[in-house]
Amino acid sequence: MAVENQKEDQKIYDLLVIGAGPGGYVAAIRAAQLGKKVACVEKDQTLGGTCLNVGCIPSKALLESSHKYQACTTGLAAHGIAVGEVTLDLQAMMARKNAVVGTLTAGVEFLFKKNKIDRFVGTARLLTSDTVEVKGKTSRKLTARAILIATGSTAATIPGVIIDGRQVVSSTEALSFTEIPKSLVVAGAGAVGLELGSVWQRLGAEVTVVEYLDRVLPTADRDIGKLALRLLKKQGMKFLLGAKIESIARTDEGCRIAVAGREMLSADKVLIATGRKPCTAALGFTELGGTVDDRGFIVADSHWQTSISGIYAIGDVIGGAMLAHKASEEGVACVEQLFTGYGHVNYQAVPSIVYTHPEVAWVGRTEEALKEENIPVKTGSFYFKGNGRALALGDADGMVKVIAHRDTDRLLGVHIIGPAAGDLLAEAVAAMEFSASSEDLARVCHAHPTLAEAVKEAALNVTGSAIHG
Repeated sequence: MAVENQKEDQKIYDLLVIGAGPGGYVAAIRAAQLGKKVACVEKDQTLGGTCLNVGCIPSKALLESSHKYQACTTGLAAHGIAVGEVTLDLQAMMARKNAVVGTLTAGVEFLFKKNKIDRFVGTARLLTSDTVEVKGKTSRKLTARAILIATGSTAATIPGVIIDGRQVVSSTEALSFTEIPKSLVVAGAGAVGLELGSVWQRLGAEVTVVEYLDRVLPTADRDIGKLALRLLKKQGMKFLLGAKIESIARTDEGCRIAVAGREMLSADKVLIATGRKPCTAALGFTELGGTVDDRGFIVADSHWQTSISGIYAIGDVIGGAMLAHKASEEGVACVEQLFTGYGHVNYQAVPSIVYTHPEVAWVGRTEEALKEENIPVKTGSFYFKGNGRALALGDADGMVKVIAHRDTDRLLGVHIIGPAAGDLLAEAVAAMEFSASSEDLARVCHAHPTLAEAVKEAALNVTGSAIHG
Protein backbone atom coordinates (compact mmCIF):
# COMPACT_ATOMS: atom_id res chain seq x y z
CA MET A 1 0.00 0.00 0.00
CA ALA A 2 1.37 3.40 -0.98
CA VAL A 3 1.40 5.59 2.12
CA GLU A 4 0.70 9.33 1.95
CA ASN A 5 -0.63 9.88 5.49
CA GLN A 6 1.81 11.98 7.48
CA LYS A 7 0.83 10.07 10.64
CA GLU A 8 2.86 7.17 9.25
CA ASP A 9 5.96 9.27 10.04
CA GLN A 10 5.36 8.51 13.71
CA LYS A 11 5.68 4.76 13.27
CA ILE A 12 8.81 2.91 14.28
CA TYR A 13 9.27 0.02 11.88
CA ASP A 14 11.02 -3.23 12.68
CA LEU A 15 12.48 -3.20 9.17
CA LEU A 16 12.77 -0.54 6.50
CA VAL A 17 13.76 -1.82 3.08
CA ILE A 18 15.23 0.57 0.51
CA GLY A 19 14.49 -0.82 -2.95
CA ALA A 20 11.67 -3.08 -4.14
CA GLY A 21 13.54 -5.28 -6.58
CA PRO A 22 13.72 -9.09 -6.26
CA GLY A 23 15.92 -8.75 -3.18
CA GLY A 24 14.06 -5.94 -1.46
CA TYR A 25 10.45 -6.93 -2.01
CA VAL A 26 11.12 -10.56 -1.06
CA ALA A 27 12.90 -9.46 2.12
CA ALA A 28 9.99 -7.18 3.00
CA ILE A 29 7.45 -9.97 2.51
CA ARG A 30 9.47 -12.46 4.56
CA ALA A 31 9.83 -9.99 7.43
CA ALA A 32 6.08 -9.36 7.35
CA GLN A 33 5.46 -13.12 7.42
CA LEU A 34 7.53 -13.20 10.61
CA GLY A 35 5.13 -10.73 12.17
CA LYS A 36 7.28 -7.64 11.80
CA LYS A 37 6.18 -4.09 11.01
CA VAL A 38 7.71 -3.39 7.59
CA ALA A 39 8.09 -0.44 5.24
CA CYS A 40 9.60 -0.36 1.78
CA VAL A 41 10.82 2.69 -0.13
CA GLU A 42 10.95 2.47 -3.93
CA LYS A 43 11.70 5.36 -6.28
CA ASP A 44 9.69 3.94 -9.20
CA GLN A 45 5.92 3.80 -9.36
CA THR A 46 5.96 0.06 -10.01
CA LEU A 47 7.47 -2.62 -7.79
CA GLY A 48 9.84 -5.37 -8.89
CA GLY A 49 12.97 -3.39 -9.68
CA THR A 50 15.13 -3.70 -12.77
CA CYS A 51 14.57 -7.44 -13.11
CA LEU A 52 10.82 -7.32 -13.37
CA ASN A 53 10.39 -3.98 -15.15
CA VAL A 54 13.33 -3.64 -17.56
CA GLY A 55 15.40 -6.80 -17.16
CA CYS A 56 14.78 -10.50 -16.61
CA ILE A 57 11.06 -10.64 -17.37
CA PRO A 58 10.66 -8.38 -20.43
CA SER A 59 13.80 -9.83 -22.02
CA LYS A 60 12.49 -13.38 -21.60
CA ALA A 61 9.14 -12.36 -23.08
CA LEU A 62 10.91 -10.98 -26.16
CA LEU A 63 13.22 -13.98 -26.36
CA GLU A 64 10.20 -16.29 -26.42
CA SER A 65 8.33 -14.21 -29.02
CA SER A 66 11.37 -13.85 -31.27
CA HIS A 67 12.07 -17.58 -31.00
CA LYS A 68 8.53 -18.38 -32.10
CA TYR A 69 8.88 -15.98 -35.02
CA GLN A 70 12.14 -17.59 -36.07
CA ALA A 71 10.59 -21.05 -35.77
CA CYS A 72 7.77 -20.00 -38.08
CA THR A 73 10.15 -18.60 -40.68
CA THR A 74 12.88 -21.26 -40.66
CA GLY A 75 12.18 -24.05 -38.20
CA LEU A 76 8.99 -25.84 -39.17
CA ALA A 77 9.81 -27.35 -42.55
CA ALA A 78 11.79 -30.20 -40.98
CA HIS A 79 8.62 -31.18 -39.10
CA GLY A 80 6.66 -31.36 -42.35
CA ILE A 81 4.84 -28.12 -41.65
CA ALA A 82 4.62 -25.58 -44.46
CA VAL A 83 3.51 -22.05 -43.69
CA GLY A 84 2.71 -19.11 -45.91
CA GLU A 85 4.16 -15.65 -45.63
CA VAL A 86 5.06 -14.85 -42.04
CA THR A 87 4.74 -11.23 -40.96
CA LEU A 88 5.97 -9.53 -37.83
CA ASP A 89 3.96 -7.08 -35.75
CA LEU A 90 6.61 -5.55 -33.49
CA GLN A 91 4.05 -3.34 -31.77
CA ALA A 92 1.96 -6.37 -30.77
CA MET A 93 5.10 -8.17 -29.58
CA MET A 94 6.02 -5.23 -27.38
CA ALA A 95 2.45 -4.99 -26.08
CA ARG A 96 2.58 -8.64 -25.03
CA LYS A 97 5.89 -8.03 -23.25
CA ASN A 98 4.41 -5.05 -21.43
CA ALA A 99 1.34 -7.06 -20.44
CA VAL A 100 3.51 -9.78 -18.91
CA VAL A 101 5.42 -7.17 -16.93
CA GLY A 102 2.19 -5.48 -15.86
CA THR A 103 0.70 -8.71 -14.59
CA LEU A 104 3.73 -9.45 -12.44
CA THR A 105 4.19 -5.94 -11.05
CA ALA A 106 0.51 -5.93 -10.08
CA GLY A 107 1.13 -9.26 -8.38
CA VAL A 108 3.91 -7.81 -6.22
CA GLU A 109 1.65 -4.85 -5.38
CA PHE A 110 -1.01 -7.33 -4.22
CA LEU A 111 1.53 -9.19 -2.08
CA PHE A 112 2.52 -5.95 -0.35
CA LYS A 113 -1.12 -5.25 0.49
CA LYS A 114 -1.71 -8.84 1.58
CA ASN A 115 1.25 -8.69 3.95
CA LYS A 116 0.41 -5.17 5.20
CA ILE A 117 3.70 -3.66 4.08
CA ASP A 118 3.77 0.15 4.03
CA ARG A 119 5.06 1.31 0.68
CA PHE A 120 6.59 4.74 0.11
CA VAL A 121 7.22 6.12 -3.38
CA GLY A 122 10.32 8.27 -3.54
CA THR A 123 14.07 8.33 -3.10
CA ALA A 124 15.64 7.39 0.22
CA ARG A 125 18.59 8.98 1.96
CA LEU A 126 20.12 7.68 5.18
CA LEU A 127 20.25 10.33 7.89
CA THR A 128 21.33 8.09 10.77
CA SER A 129 21.63 4.36 11.38
CA ASP A 130 17.89 4.22 12.09
CA THR A 131 16.40 7.16 10.18
CA VAL A 132 15.73 7.61 6.48
CA GLU A 133 14.48 10.67 4.64
CA VAL A 134 12.12 9.89 1.77
CA LYS A 135 11.59 12.46 -0.96
CA GLY A 136 8.61 11.93 -3.23
CA LYS A 137 5.45 13.96 -3.63
CA THR A 138 6.10 14.95 -0.05
CA SER A 139 9.15 14.68 2.17
CA ARG A 140 9.08 12.55 5.31
CA LYS A 141 11.37 10.85 7.78
CA LEU A 142 10.98 7.18 8.65
CA THR A 143 12.47 5.41 11.63
CA ALA A 144 13.29 1.70 11.86
CA ARG A 145 15.12 -0.66 14.16
CA ALA A 146 16.87 -2.15 11.13
CA ILE A 147 17.43 -0.81 7.61
CA LEU A 148 18.08 -3.04 4.60
CA ILE A 149 19.68 -1.57 1.48
CA ALA A 150 18.54 -3.38 -1.67
CA THR A 151 19.01 -0.66 -4.27
CA GLY A 152 20.42 -2.95 -6.95
CA SER A 153 22.53 -1.89 -9.89
CA THR A 154 22.43 0.08 -13.11
CA ALA A 155 24.10 -0.35 -16.49
CA ALA A 156 27.80 0.45 -16.63
CA THR A 157 29.35 1.90 -19.73
CA ILE A 158 32.66 2.07 -21.58
CA PRO A 159 35.07 4.88 -20.64
CA GLY A 160 34.40 7.86 -22.89
CA VAL A 161 31.12 6.46 -24.22
CA ILE A 162 27.85 8.10 -23.24
CA ILE A 163 24.58 6.15 -23.38
CA ASP A 164 22.08 8.53 -24.97
CA GLY A 165 19.15 6.11 -25.04
CA ARG A 166 18.61 6.58 -28.79
CA GLN A 167 21.61 5.47 -30.82
CA VAL A 168 23.82 4.22 -28.00
CA VAL A 169 21.58 2.33 -25.63
CA SER A 170 21.51 0.23 -22.49
CA SER A 171 19.47 -2.94 -22.07
CA THR A 172 16.50 -0.82 -20.95
CA GLU A 173 16.15 0.90 -24.32
CA ALA A 174 17.02 -2.29 -26.25
CA LEU A 175 13.87 -3.87 -24.78
CA SER A 176 11.68 -1.20 -26.35
CA PHE A 177 12.91 -0.45 -29.86
CA THR A 178 10.01 0.82 -31.99
CA GLU A 179 11.53 -0.64 -35.14
CA ILE A 180 14.02 -3.34 -35.95
CA PRO A 181 17.50 -1.90 -36.52
CA LYS A 182 19.14 -2.99 -39.75
CA SER A 183 22.38 -3.40 -37.84
CA LEU A 184 23.21 -3.62 -34.16
CA VAL A 185 26.61 -3.70 -32.49
CA VAL A 186 26.58 -5.24 -29.01
CA ALA A 187 29.41 -4.33 -26.65
CA GLY A 188 29.83 -7.29 -24.31
CA ALA A 189 29.36 -11.04 -24.77
CA GLY A 190 27.84 -11.78 -21.38
CA ALA A 191 24.29 -12.90 -20.72
CA VAL A 192 22.63 -9.54 -21.43
CA GLY A 193 24.52 -8.93 -24.66
CA LEU A 194 23.91 -12.40 -26.08
CA GLU A 195 20.25 -12.51 -25.05
CA LEU A 196 19.29 -9.14 -26.51
CA GLY A 197 21.56 -9.71 -29.49
CA SER A 198 19.63 -12.94 -30.09
CA VAL A 199 16.27 -11.16 -29.93
CA TRP A 200 17.12 -8.61 -32.61
CA GLN A 201 19.11 -11.04 -34.76
CA ARG A 202 16.09 -13.36 -34.92
CA LEU A 203 13.87 -10.45 -35.90
CA GLY A 204 16.13 -9.45 -38.79
CA ALA A 205 18.95 -7.24 -37.52
CA GLU A 206 22.55 -7.90 -38.48
CA VAL A 207 24.20 -8.31 -35.08
CA THR A 208 27.90 -8.02 -34.30
CA VAL A 209 29.11 -8.69 -30.77
CA VAL A 210 32.34 -7.01 -29.67
CA GLU A 211 33.96 -8.56 -26.59
CA TYR A 212 37.13 -7.37 -24.87
CA LEU A 213 38.05 -10.90 -23.73
CA ASP A 214 38.91 -13.78 -26.04
CA ARG A 215 35.70 -15.72 -25.30
CA VAL A 216 31.98 -15.36 -24.88
CA LEU A 217 30.28 -15.91 -21.52
CA PRO A 218 33.52 -15.43 -19.56
CA THR A 219 32.09 -16.81 -16.31
CA ALA A 220 30.87 -20.03 -17.93
CA ASP A 221 32.93 -23.19 -18.27
CA ARG A 222 35.25 -22.81 -21.24
CA ASP A 223 33.98 -25.95 -23.01
CA ILE A 224 30.42 -24.67 -22.77
CA GLY A 225 31.43 -21.19 -23.93
CA LYS A 226 33.20 -22.57 -26.98
CA LEU A 227 30.13 -24.55 -28.00
CA ALA A 228 27.87 -21.53 -27.39
CA LEU A 229 30.06 -19.41 -29.65
CA ARG A 230 29.94 -21.99 -32.44
CA LEU A 231 26.16 -22.37 -32.25
CA LEU A 232 25.48 -18.63 -32.13
CA LYS A 233 27.74 -18.08 -35.13
CA LYS A 234 25.78 -20.79 -36.93
CA GLN A 235 22.63 -18.78 -36.28
CA GLY A 236 24.13 -15.75 -38.01
CA MET A 237 25.54 -13.69 -35.14
CA LYS A 238 28.97 -12.18 -35.78
CA PHE A 239 31.71 -11.84 -33.18
CA LEU A 240 34.83 -9.76 -32.64
CA LEU A 241 36.66 -11.28 -29.68
CA GLY A 242 39.69 -9.82 -27.94
CA ALA A 243 38.52 -6.46 -29.25
CA LYS A 244 38.31 -3.10 -27.51
CA ILE A 245 35.87 -0.35 -28.45
CA GLU A 246 37.77 2.94 -28.31
CA SER A 247 35.05 5.39 -29.29
CA ILE A 248 31.58 5.70 -30.77
CA ALA A 249 30.71 8.57 -33.09
CA ARG A 250 27.06 9.38 -33.76
CA THR A 251 26.02 10.42 -37.26
CA ASP A 252 22.73 11.02 -39.05
CA GLU A 253 23.06 7.53 -40.53
CA GLY A 254 23.81 5.77 -37.24
CA CYS A 255 27.00 5.06 -35.32
CA ARG A 256 30.64 4.65 -36.25
CA ILE A 257 32.43 2.37 -33.80
CA ALA A 258 36.21 2.51 -33.54
CA VAL A 259 37.68 -0.83 -32.46
CA ALA A 260 41.38 -0.96 -31.56
CA GLY A 261 43.40 -2.64 -34.31
CA ARG A 262 40.27 -3.50 -36.33
CA GLU A 263 38.28 -1.95 -39.13
CA MET A 264 35.73 0.70 -38.23
CA LEU A 265 32.25 -0.70 -37.63
CA SER A 266 28.98 0.94 -38.64
CA ALA A 267 25.60 0.26 -37.07
CA ASP A 268 22.18 1.78 -36.64
CA LYS A 269 22.43 1.26 -32.90
CA VAL A 270 24.97 0.20 -30.30
CA LEU A 271 23.95 -1.74 -27.19
CA ILE A 272 26.30 -1.31 -24.24
CA ALA A 273 26.16 -4.56 -22.25
CA THR A 274 29.50 -4.45 -20.46
CA GLY A 275 28.29 -5.02 -16.94
CA ARG A 276 26.55 -3.18 -14.13
CA LYS A 277 27.49 -0.86 -11.28
CA PRO A 278 25.90 -0.50 -7.83
CA CYS A 279 23.17 2.08 -7.20
CA THR A 280 24.47 4.01 -4.19
CA ALA A 281 24.34 7.61 -5.46
CA ALA A 282 22.58 10.01 -3.08
CA LEU A 283 21.94 7.15 -0.64
CA GLY A 284 24.02 8.81 2.06
CA PHE A 285 25.70 5.55 3.05
CA THR A 286 29.31 6.64 2.69
CA GLU A 287 28.52 10.01 4.25
CA LEU A 288 27.49 8.11 7.39
CA GLY A 289 30.83 6.32 7.34
CA GLY A 290 29.69 3.22 5.47
CA THR A 291 32.40 1.18 3.75
CA VAL A 292 32.41 0.46 0.01
CA ASP A 293 35.04 -1.34 -2.06
CA ASP A 294 37.11 0.12 -4.89
CA ARG A 295 34.25 -0.51 -7.36
CA GLY A 296 31.65 1.16 -5.20
CA PHE A 297 29.94 -1.97 -3.90
CA ILE A 298 28.78 -1.88 -0.29
CA VAL A 299 30.89 -4.10 1.94
CA ALA A 300 28.83 -6.48 4.09
CA ASP A 301 29.76 -9.46 6.28
CA SER A 302 28.42 -13.00 6.06
CA HIS A 303 25.23 -11.89 7.83
CA TRP A 304 24.81 -8.96 5.39
CA GLN A 305 25.64 -6.45 8.14
CA THR A 306 27.40 -3.37 6.77
CA SER A 307 30.04 -1.37 8.62
CA ILE A 308 27.20 0.67 10.16
CA SER A 309 25.41 -1.16 12.96
CA GLY A 310 21.75 -1.73 12.16
CA ILE A 311 22.16 -1.24 8.41
CA TYR A 312 22.24 -4.30 6.16
CA ALA A 313 22.71 -4.76 2.41
CA ILE A 314 21.89 -7.48 -0.11
CA GLY A 315 21.77 -8.15 -3.84
CA ASP A 316 23.57 -6.39 -6.65
CA VAL A 317 24.60 -3.48 -4.42
CA ILE A 318 27.02 -5.79 -2.54
CA GLY A 319 28.40 -7.40 -5.71
CA GLY A 320 29.05 -11.08 -6.32
CA ALA A 321 26.80 -12.82 -8.82
CA MET A 322 24.42 -10.09 -9.94
CA LEU A 323 21.38 -12.30 -10.25
CA ALA A 324 17.78 -11.77 -9.18
CA HIS A 325 17.48 -15.13 -7.43
CA LYS A 326 20.72 -14.57 -5.54
CA ALA A 327 19.31 -11.27 -4.26
CA SER A 328 16.06 -12.98 -3.25
CA GLU A 329 17.90 -15.70 -1.36
CA GLU A 330 20.00 -13.09 0.43
CA GLY A 331 16.89 -11.08 1.28
CA VAL A 332 15.19 -14.04 2.95
CA ALA A 333 18.39 -15.19 4.70
CA CYS A 334 19.22 -11.70 5.97
CA VAL A 335 15.74 -11.20 7.42
CA GLU A 336 15.69 -14.65 8.99
CA GLN A 337 19.15 -14.07 10.46
CA LEU A 338 18.00 -10.75 11.85
CA PHE A 339 14.72 -11.93 13.37
CA THR A 340 15.19 -15.67 14.03
CA GLY A 341 18.96 -15.94 14.52
CA TYR A 342 19.64 -18.11 11.49
CA GLY A 343 19.93 -17.43 7.78
CA HIS A 344 22.25 -18.85 5.17
CA VAL A 345 22.99 -18.74 1.44
CA ASN A 346 25.10 -21.45 -0.19
CA TYR A 347 26.94 -19.40 -2.79
CA GLN A 348 28.35 -22.55 -4.38
CA ALA A 349 24.82 -23.59 -5.31
CA VAL A 350 23.57 -20.39 -6.96
CA PRO A 351 22.58 -21.21 -10.55
CA SER A 352 23.29 -19.03 -13.59
CA ILE A 353 21.25 -19.15 -16.80
CA VAL A 354 21.63 -17.47 -20.19
CA TYR A 355 18.40 -17.59 -22.19
CA THR A 356 19.84 -17.79 -25.68
CA HIS A 357 18.90 -20.73 -27.87
CA PRO A 358 20.12 -23.15 -26.90
CA GLU A 359 20.06 -22.07 -23.28
CA VAL A 360 23.25 -22.07 -21.23
CA ALA A 361 23.10 -22.90 -17.52
CA TRP A 362 25.53 -23.81 -14.80
CA VAL A 363 26.00 -24.19 -11.07
CA GLY A 364 29.18 -24.52 -9.04
CA ARG A 365 32.73 -24.15 -10.29
CA THR A 366 34.23 -24.30 -13.76
CA GLU A 367 36.87 -26.88 -14.62
CA GLU A 368 39.52 -24.24 -15.28
CA ALA A 369 38.88 -22.46 -11.95
CA LEU A 370 39.18 -25.72 -10.04
CA LYS A 371 42.40 -26.63 -11.80
CA GLU A 372 43.85 -23.18 -11.08
CA GLU A 373 43.30 -23.94 -7.39
CA ASN A 374 44.91 -27.38 -7.80
CA ILE A 375 41.69 -29.17 -6.87
CA PRO A 376 41.75 -32.64 -8.45
CA VAL A 377 38.72 -33.22 -10.67
CA LYS A 378 37.14 -35.75 -12.97
CA THR A 379 34.54 -34.90 -15.58
CA GLY A 380 31.83 -36.55 -17.60
CA SER A 381 30.03 -35.23 -20.67
CA PHE A 382 27.05 -36.21 -22.76
CA TYR A 383 25.77 -34.63 -25.97
CA PHE A 384 22.07 -34.08 -26.60
CA LYS A 385 22.42 -35.66 -30.04
CA GLY A 386 22.36 -38.97 -28.14
CA ASN A 387 19.14 -38.08 -26.30
CA GLY A 388 15.88 -39.40 -27.76
CA ARG A 389 13.69 -36.59 -26.47
CA ALA A 390 16.02 -33.92 -27.88
CA LEU A 391 16.02 -35.59 -31.28
CA ALA A 392 12.23 -35.87 -31.25
CA LEU A 393 12.01 -32.16 -30.46
CA GLY A 394 14.41 -31.35 -33.28
CA ASP A 395 16.54 -29.55 -30.72
CA ALA A 396 19.64 -31.68 -30.17
CA ASP A 397 22.44 -29.11 -30.12
CA GLY A 398 24.42 -28.96 -26.90
CA MET A 399 25.83 -31.01 -24.05
CA VAL A 400 25.90 -31.62 -20.31
CA LYS A 401 29.17 -31.54 -18.40
CA VAL A 402 29.47 -32.83 -14.84
CA ILE A 403 32.51 -32.05 -12.68
CA ALA A 404 33.28 -34.00 -9.50
CA HIS A 405 36.16 -34.17 -7.04
CA ARG A 406 38.57 -36.84 -8.21
CA ASP A 407 38.90 -38.44 -4.76
CA THR A 408 35.58 -37.88 -2.99
CA ASP A 409 33.30 -37.80 -6.08
CA ARG A 410 31.44 -34.82 -4.60
CA LEU A 411 29.75 -32.69 -7.26
CA LEU A 412 31.67 -29.46 -7.84
CA GLY A 413 29.91 -28.14 -10.94
CA VAL A 414 27.32 -28.97 -13.57
CA HIS A 415 27.29 -27.10 -16.87
CA ILE A 416 24.66 -27.41 -19.58
CA ILE A 417 24.11 -25.95 -23.03
CA GLY A 418 21.04 -27.28 -24.74
CA PRO A 419 17.24 -27.35 -24.79
CA ALA A 420 15.63 -26.28 -21.49
CA ALA A 421 19.06 -26.10 -19.86
CA GLY A 422 17.84 -23.73 -17.16
CA ASP A 423 15.10 -26.11 -16.06
CA LEU A 424 17.35 -29.16 -16.26
CA LEU A 425 19.87 -27.43 -14.01
CA ALA A 426 17.49 -27.41 -11.02
CA GLU A 427 18.19 -31.10 -10.45
CA ALA A 428 21.91 -30.42 -10.25
CA VAL A 429 21.40 -27.44 -7.91
CA ALA A 430 19.36 -29.60 -5.54
CA ALA A 431 21.99 -32.35 -5.68
CA MET A 432 24.80 -29.92 -4.89
CA GLU A 433 22.79 -28.34 -2.06
CA PHE A 434 22.70 -31.78 -0.44
CA SER A 435 26.41 -32.42 -1.13
CA ALA A 436 25.65 -35.24 -3.55
CA SER A 437 28.25 -37.16 -5.52
CA SER A 438 28.25 -37.73 -9.26
CA GLU A 439 27.32 -41.34 -8.47
CA ASP A 440 24.25 -40.15 -6.54
CA LEU A 441 23.14 -38.18 -9.59
CA ALA A 442 23.88 -41.08 -11.91
CA ARG A 443 21.88 -43.58 -9.86
CA VAL A 444 18.67 -41.54 -9.80
CA CYS A 445 16.04 -43.11 -12.07
CA HIS A 446 15.21 -40.65 -14.84
CA ALA A 447 12.03 -41.02 -16.88
CA HIS A 448 12.33 -41.95 -20.55
CA PRO A 449 12.24 -40.21 -22.91
CA THR A 450 13.20 -36.92 -21.25
CA LEU A 451 15.88 -34.31 -21.69
CA ALA A 452 16.91 -34.95 -18.08
CA GLU A 453 18.36 -38.30 -19.11
CA ALA A 454 21.28 -36.31 -20.55
CA VAL A 455 22.15 -35.20 -17.01
CA LYS A 456 22.13 -38.80 -15.82
CA GLU A 457 24.31 -39.91 -18.74
CA ALA A 458 26.85 -37.14 -18.10
CA ALA A 459 27.01 -38.15 -14.43
CA LEU A 460 27.49 -41.78 -15.44
CA ASN A 461 30.26 -40.72 -17.79
CA VAL A 462 32.32 -39.28 -14.90
CA THR A 463 33.39 -42.91 -14.47
CA GLY A 464 33.12 -43.75 -18.17
CA SER A 465 29.82 -45.60 -17.61
CA ALA A 466 27.47 -43.69 -19.90
CA ILE A 467 25.13 -46.18 -21.56
CA HIS A 468 24.21 -44.16 -24.62
CA GLY A 469 27.37 -42.18 -25.27
